[in-house]
Amino acid sequence: MEDLKTKQKNVISDETIEYVGILAKLELSDEEKERAKRDMGEMLDYIDKLNELDTDGVEPMSHVFPVNNVFREDVVTNGDGSEATLANAPERKDQGFKVPKTIG
Repeated sequence: MEDLKTKQKNVISDETIEYVGILAKLELSDEEKERAKRDMGEMLDYIDKLNELDTDGVEPMSHVFPVNNVFREDVVTNGDGSEATLANAPERKDQGFKVPKTIG
């Protein structure tokens, strides 16, 4: 079985890991730095592999399935019922309930 380092094409430097750690405000141990270097290299290798795909004639898209506007027109179909509601009010003022003053 091939060693991971010989298989990996993209090698991340210690300086890059230090810089990413500073940007992310992380304090990484030496072991975590080595694991992060390996993981980042593997991600870049995967991106390189994806770049090998022939995408001629493939339309760019943001979703796999077509996305349609799911909003409907805002149309009043049954009215707001305010007259029926205000019919129960002990006292009315304009188009609302009149209530006693609660704040001085």
